Amino acid sequence: MKTSRTLRADMQLARATWGVLPKIARQGLEELLKKYTFSVALGDIHYLDGRWFVSHAGLLRLASRSRCSGIQVSPVREFCEPAADRWVFKATVFKSLASRGFSGYGDADPTNTSALVRGAEMRVAETRAVNRALRKAYGIGLCSVEELGWPSSAPSPSENHARSNKPCSSNGSNNGHPRLRDQLCLLIRKYELDPTLVKRYAADFCGAEALRGASRDLVEAFISTLADEAAKDRAALVCKLNSYGQSEEVKS
Repeated sequence: MKTSRTLRADMQLARATWGVLPKIARQGLEELLKKYTFSVALGDIHYLDGRWFVSHAGLLRLASRSRCSGIQVSPVREFCEPAADRWVFKATVFKSLASRGFSGYGDADPTNTSALVRGAEMRVAETRAVNRALRKAYGIGLCSVEELGWPSSAPSPSENHARSNKPCSSNGSNNGHPRLRDQLCLLIRKYELDPTLVKRYAADFCGAEALRGASRDLVEAFISTLADEAAKDRAALVCKLNSYGQSEEVKS
């Protein structure tokens, strides 16, 4: 169980990371921290588009704390198409030696994964399967960030229903440059960055109130800079992004 001191520290870090959260979001976070002993500092949970998501690392740490007996993972070969980079895995979590197991499936192919992980669809599918099985085993209703689909083209009508699950929305991106918007969102997904803080950083970088008002060259330069900073030192980039959240609080 989390001590009140640790819980308070996590809540303070959440405020520094995501800014002032709505009351219902704060209550939800506190409940998650208490019930599952998740850690904000370790990246166990993420706040994207007004919703909480659990991470693969957070689920594995929860399984370890709960003394999970084991996880069995195997490809569902009849649904796999290696030539098309399409994979489907089944994972079964055994909470104890006497457990009958909790199963979950995960799929991945070039249409629902980021271009930045192209060629790693098999690993993505395996991770998604494990996440779903762990969420079932431990009664977690939150979706995991790794399970979020990422269509490479514009979403179909059936995908629009799930569009709110993406860590970037069109309101926070550059509507004037849809392809650049997609690249930016892919970076946010890959490095698990806060989209609101990235938007503020982008506006500051481009010298515009919103990216839609910036030139294409400036937006391309920002995306290139963000990618370089994230690849070289993600921790330093996160600190820089957090400074935009703090500066916004000072203004308010």
